[in-house]
Amino acid sequence: MKVAVIGSSHGGYEAVRGVLHDFPNAEIDWYEKGDFVSFLSCGMELYLQGIVKDVNSVSYATVPGMEAKGVHVHINSEVTDINPEKHTMKIVDVNNGKEVSTNYDKLILSVGALPFELPIPGKELSNIYAMRGRDWAIKLKKAEIDPEINNVTVIGSGYIGIEAAESFNRAGKNVTLIEHNPSILGTYLDPEFTDILAKEMEDHGITVKTGQSAKEFIGNDKKQVSAVVSSNGDEFPADLVIETAGIRPNTKWLKDIVKLDDHAMIVTDEYQQTSEPDIFAVGDATEVEFAPTGKKQLIALASNARRQGRSAAYNLNEKRRKTTAVSGSSALHVFDYKFASTGVKEVTAKKIGVEVESVFVTDTKVPPFVPAPYNAKVYFKLTFDPKTREIKGAQIMSKMDTTANMNTISLAIQQHMTVDDLAYADFFFQPGFDRPWNIMNIAAQKAQDKLDK
Repeated sequence: MKVAVIGSSHGGYEAVRGVLHDFPNAEIDWYEKGDFVSFLSCGMELYLQGIVKDVNSVSYATVPGMEAKGVHVHINSEVTDINPEKHTMKIVDVNNGKEVSTNYDKLILSVGALPFELPIPGKELSNIYAMRGRDWAIKLKKAEIDPEINNVTVIGSGYIGIEAAESFNRAGKNVTLIEHNPSILGTYLDPEFTDILAKEMEDHGITVKTGQSAKEFIGNDKKQVSAVVSSNGDEFPADLVIETAGIRPNTKWLKDIVKLDDHAMIVTDEYQQTSEPDIFAVGDATEVEFAPTGKKQLIALASNARRQGRSAAYNLNEKRRKTTAVSGSSALHVFDYKFASTGVKEVTAKKIGVEVESVFVTDTKVPPFVPAPYNAKVYFKLTFDPKTREIKGAQIMSKMDTTANMNTISLAIQQHMTVDDLAYADFFFQPGFDRPWNIMNIAAQKAQDKLDK
């Protein structure tokens, strides 16, 4: 069996690993448009902040390492067309434009997504960057030490925008963060958390502007960006703009090859199979089942792409295992604060059509007699269905690392546990690590009181 995999980020890499594991006799062709395989954009912040020194180490694999396992790795190779009926593809060498054709028996698409470019006046100016992929990582690193770049404006306050803002703040730049929603990190956290984090950013010198969007980029006589005009009419100086205003699926070239939905996402079934029986798709160009609702939606996380990649490989010849539903668990830090969330939040509930109630708890990580720096305040919010009492989501934040609690909540969501199941669930206690009642117990008990009134 000849298996072709297009794309080498999280989903593509895991698909290749899966084929190696499940079909050791298969012939594998792995195609990557760039000159580097499996760069991890989620590790870019560590590189920009100097924690990781070598940009080439921010990767799952190397070409020699994968070829040693029997994989035929094709870098600088862009797949431009696919004929599902004939099981053939056209590949262009991006260096010389030479086109070749090849065949496959099974094909796995991990085509990913592209950074969204704002369609506003001045978009053609230089020094307007994205933050996705190895090439941008290298450019951003150079910008951090460029003496001509003093004012940096970041547009968008999702995870990538927050990472960009903090990284350039740590590099000594004057940073402004513009977000069109009422709060930062609105997809991931409720206001009880985002209000604290916005203040944390401002306390570190970042200017946070919410409730407004970029309306125009103004340039100088060198045709470089020099300022950003917002929808409020405010003007922010900018020697560098970093656009982190979302992503769009890289699927335009696939519209006549596999079925796409109204948002240009590749339509797949529970086994990652597309409308073409021998073509599978994974990653940020696909949707995944959201465990709290049982419906598919876009949740662009590396963990989801890898899970899909393994499923696609396992199901190549027959539908053997459905891709596991996910809770959308993720984590990040904002300077000293470390937070994580999973499932439904109050800010997202209405959008996805879910009725929820929540309780908010503030506690300390370990018993109060334990002094700082071995103790810290913990903020925790538990979200649940008021009718079925099922757990639907949670958020946690502290200056100490308490984020692993979200793995427990994610499992609780997937297993349809209720607040009653969680209220007295068995968690260990040792005063150097935890409280006698874990904060999840405390929140669930508070939820019981609220529901039982």
